[in-house]
Amino acid sequence: MLGGLLFSFWRIVEIVTLIPIIGMLAWFVDGFNDNNQLTPSFILVLFIVSILACAWAIVTLLRLGSTRRSALFVSFIDLCFVGAFIAAVYELRGISDADCANFSTGSIYVNLGPFGYYGRNSGSSWALHLNKNCAMLKASWALGIINTILFFFTFVLAIFLHRHERVVVTKEVRRSRHSSRRGHSRSGSRRSSSRRRYYV
Repeated sequence: MLGGLLFSFWRIVEIVTLIPIIGMLAWFVDGFNDNNQLTPSFILVLFIVSILACAWAIVTLLRLGSTRRSALFVSFIDLCFVGAFIAAVYELRGISDADCANFSTGSIYVNLGPFGYYGRNSGSSWALHLNKNCAMLKASWALGIINTILFFFTFVLAIFLHRHERVVVTKEVRRSRHSSRRGHSRSGSRRSSSRRRYYV
């Protein structure tokens, strides 16, 4: 019971921290689409991973009963998301050194298309607030790190749920076997007593 409540709580925390990532990066994806440019991999990887992770977190939260029964599979998928978030955060690592108070240098600034160097020189409306663009990317990067930790935590919780479920099922099987043996012994004693009565 406690394990299920803890799992549900951390799933809600994951959803709450994933939604801002999706919202902020969707703004960048929309800007690149408007300018007929391909979204860079350092934005796209984290965006896709966050969408999939959010959908997975919602499904496993709403179907908590089946999540408990298939906790080992849930833990495996959570571990896969840990790896995916590590890769996404690594892709966006260039933003960690950026100075968002004066965003005008760095590899991210140059490769940010309409949101960075190119947008500033071409007078793009997407580059009007360069410092805000930098802050949004840095916040997404930080939330990606947080979700790496959160999904590892729910991975461990799902393993404990699997072990607990296995122990509960084992106890129930033993009880049912024990009660069936009692039932057989009682029916056997009844038969023997009825036979005795019959012969007397």
